[in-house]
Amino acid sequence: MNIKELLSATAKQKASDLHLVFALAPKIRRDGELFFLKVEGIDTPLPALTDKDLLAAAKDLLSATEYIALKKNRDLDVAKTVNPYRFRMNFSYDRNHLKIVARVIDEHKPTLEELGMPEAVRNLLDLPQGLILITGPTGCGKSTTLAAMINHLNAEHNRHIITLEDPIEYIFTSDKSLISQRELGSDMTSFSAGLNHALRQDPDVIMVGEMRDLETISTAVTLAETGHLVLATLHTYNAAQTIDRIIDIFPAHQQNQIRSQLSMTLAAAVSQRLLPRRSGGRVAAREIMLRNSAIANLIRENKVAQIKTVLETNMQIGMVTMDHHLKELYQAGEIDREVALNYMEENTFLDA
Repeated sequence: MNIKELLSATAKQKASDLHLVFALAPKIRRDGELFFLKVEGIDTPLPALTDKDLLAAAKDLLSATEYIALKKNRDLDVAKTVNPYRFRMNFSYDRNHLKIVARVIDEHKPTLEELGMPEAVRNLLDLPQGLILITGPTGCGKSTTLAAMINHLNAEHNRHIITLEDPIEYIFTSDKSLISQRELGSDMTSFSAGLNHALRQDPDVIMVGEMRDLETISTAVTLAETGHLVLATLHTYNAAQTIDRIIDIFPAHQQNQIRSQLSMTLAAAVSQRLLPRRSGGRVAAREIMLRNSAIANLIRENKVAQIKTVLETNMQIGMVTMDHHLKELYQAGEIDREVALNYMEENTFLDA
């Protein structure tokens, strides 16, 4: 089978990822688990991949410019459409053998309601300015959540939305809003450069695919402070770690300043995991921190360790800890007890 047939088979089987690795048969990830790809109409297992197979796949998918960039940099992130499916793809090398990982991008643009996002988070998108962070490990649905937020803004608000992505995943058509999508490499040289130039493009909302470095984080916070709604992601596990990660990336002499800025601009941090649902598929568990005076004071005074207490005592306005949401999912029959316990910080909370 050629690469396009493998990609199509992956999407048709509702898998999230396709892994093509030297000396192994193609593998897919479905509902968080890895399986060998089985193709309808082919009874025998697919053969192990050779260097020739992987090279042919890369040449079939990549433009000449992209292929040259891969050979030079040894890593490449791109998005490709293999009708009718779209994929986010990473090309890399493993012990000098080419390796390809393709993430399936659902052609259906998600809604916040479909993702089970609470009303308190949807209401944040009415804000004229501020920083909203979606955090969690790789594969927890951060890009999907951002896409649902852009989809909501596009349908409900008359705003100019600029997205900075690596690569562009969901392709949006302007509705009530005007959407400009910029891709790292082809449309901008870096996230920080894209953010700096965005100021001259009359934006209302700016979405940053990932805040990776000091300059990007600093610019994003400043933009949120100066009248823009900024949506971004970080690879952190909870609200307290998110704040610590942002502050720690700054030199010591700037950390008091960034604490003060965050205390005023950080509208929310939504940390999420995708867990196996008891009935099949996956379900999101979330910790939600919304800025209020108590949260702002803890950030400013460097007492982020106490944030969990504020979340626990402000559930009536939409805040929730990860442990509490895991307990809710378990009691509702959405996840197994073992799954809940595996992700809880305090295992005793489940039976409290």
